[in-house]
Amino acid sequence: MFERFTGEARATVVVAQDSARFLGHRHIGTEHVLLGLLRGTDSVAGSVLAASGITRERVVADIERIEQAGQESDRERAEKDAAALRTIGIDLDAVRAAVEDSFGPGALDGGTPHSEAIQGPWWRRRHAQEQARPCPPRGHIPFTPRAKKVLELSLREALALKHGYIGTEHILLGLVRENQGLGARILRDEGVQLEQLRERVLAELQRAG
Repeated sequence: MFERFTGEARATVVVAQDSARFLGHRHIGTEHVLLGLLRGTDSVAGSVLAASGITRERVVADIERIEQAGQESDRERAEKDAAALRTIGIDLDAVRAAVEDSFGPGALDGGTPHSEAIQGPWWRRRHAQEQARPCPPRGHIPFTPRAKKVLELSLREALALKHGYIGTEHILLGLVRENQGLGARILRDEGVQLEQLRERVLAELQRAG
């Protein structure tokens, strides 16, 4: 399939991978594909997205906002779990203290040295560790199933339009058609009507053709 990709489409995939690496993510999701499509305004997808008010900066901010909300939800669940265990006589802080007495400070944190341990209840230490952006992953970063679906749908869109290539416009059409990924969610959060976005892409292709 990739042999059908135009230079712009190939660059989109490269930038998607670079964006995932920059954000410290160990996968390439639909949100990274969206960032790849925003690499410039000289492509069909880039120009249509720019005309819709979508920028890389806003998408990155949306990704970080969604991640933060997820981390806060995890913390709330951890607090509720700890409270539920206390009602049946299990104190997680006491359990942690007993483990560290036997195996050393930070034993439940993958060996975090005591001097680097963050003070407070265990869930606060864990949350603080998760807050730090991980180091950029090295080597190959895999596509998520949804991102793979977007690329598969881009081929179907190209075939439906009787195009012998896959360009950024087809990738954007695939992202819109997939509809369930984080990339589509971000577009909706930004006030974009996905069906209208699709119509704009098709209109741009008709105008250019």
